[in-house]
Amino acid sequence: MTPEQFRTYGRQVVDRIADYLATVERHPVRSTVAPGEVRAALPAHPPEHGESFDAVLADLDRVIVPGITHWQHPSFFGYFPANASGPAILGDLLSSGLGVQGMLWATSPACTELETLVVDWLADLLDLPPHFRTDADGAGGGVIQDSASSAAVVAVLAARQRAGEGRHRLYVSSQTHSSLEKAARITGLGVDNVRVVDVDPETLAMDPARLDESIAEDVAAGFVPTMVCATVGTTSTTAVDPVLRIGEICRRHGVWLHVDAAYAGVAAVCPELRWLNDGVAEHADSYVTNPHKWLLTNFDCSVLWLADRAPMVDALSILPEYLRNTATSSGEVVDYRDWQIPLGRRFRALKLWSVIRWYGAEGLRAHVRRGVELAGLVAGRVADDARFALWPWHPFGLVCFRPLWPGMSTADSNAATMTLLERLNDSGALFASHTKVEGHVLLRLAIGSPATRHEHVESAWRRIVAEYDAMRAEPR
Repeated sequence: MTPEQFRTYGRQVVDRIADYLATVERHPVRSTVAPGEVRAALPAHPPEHGESFDAVLADLDRVIVPGITHWQHPSFFGYFPANASGPAILGDLLSSGLGVQGMLWATSPACTELETLVVDWLADLLDLPPHFRTDADGAGGGVIQDSASSAAVVAVLAARQRAGEGRHRLYVSSQTHSSLEKAARITGLGVDNVRVVDVDPETLAMDPARLDESIAEDVAAGFVPTMVCATVGTTSTTAVDPVLRIGEICRRHGVWLHVDAAYAGVAAVCPELRWLNDGVAEHADSYVTNPHKWLLTNFDCSVLWLADRAPMVDALSILPEYLRNTATSSGEVVDYRDWQIPLGRRFRALKLWSVIRWYGAEGLRAHVRRGVELAGLVAGRVADDARFALWPWHPFGLVCFRPLWPGMSTADSNAATMTLLERLNDSGALFASHTKVEGHVLLRLAIGSPATRHEHVESAWRRIVAEYDAMRAEPR
């Protein structure tokens, strides 16, 4: 493809993306294709001769777009937000166009130094502690990972490095993200060494007293307590573990504290939500949050900070001859290959930098506050309706609730709720997800798309009530 051909088709692609974002509301939120339908609509074998990019774009319209569940739709309320925005898309395009491989400072100094700057900017915006800054002469620092799952693997490796030899133990709660269990598998700790700590049944937050008891029991049994994961905003209900109390226990026992704030952490851009940072400055050894969820930066962009990067670098640094260079040998630069699992890395900082510069702190705060406001609107509708029961904790953009099915057993009620969820999602009018708390299936409405407005939330609530009433009216 010549530069002129690229220019021609590039304009078409940008126009298509702009048109898609402007008209995404016309699509059903969840794809309606059947399993295997997308593959069956495309050739079984690659072309022998090159094709025009017009043919690629035609198949995009014909096959690919109908097979997409539209995460940028204003009525997408499933899981957590996966925001995209104009400046982030353009930053990603610039990253692709420059084609940088940023494994070493020497392979592209700007790639590394912009990243150190932008993660420090984000730390400032979230009011994270100064020792998380990536100063050349400091102990800590931040790095962009592809996801909080990869960040968890890095944190476990660093914690194990610091803990030394022994039978390592990892402490989580029943509400901790599954990526921590996977990290235990990947790093060799093993699932048998993941200890699940009880939660407070009212809040679903980790019980510090039970954590303290569990660590003491393991020490007595000859284990090495290695890492505790405290969550700020669990995936199920956005429960918040008491980081300050957990951190005090970790410090007393010499255990690494990893704080998983993948979803909720970015909310600290708003001063009124910075209570979620309580205990982080005093006790967190590592902390992760995902701008690619609720901070207008398209996937993938997850930021991991460490109070002391030395154990991580010790665990991950391997320097074969072909990577040796003067800058690395000088010790004056950051080589991000030592801060992640793979060797190679993309120039992700460009999109986060673009987002922060375009929106500024004021714009980012407005986006988060709108999500909180709309979630409060939904919660109010649920609380005022006797046909539904509201899960009372909803400080961010997620609201959990369940329909009440009078006269049904818990099992039958759960089945009816799942049927209601499928009917809602099959309608194409909205997309929601579910969780289970205390044996009951709850619906989850996660609000965070920049396109979502009051009318979308009100429309979703009307649809939920209408489907519920229709199911109640049907003969059993």
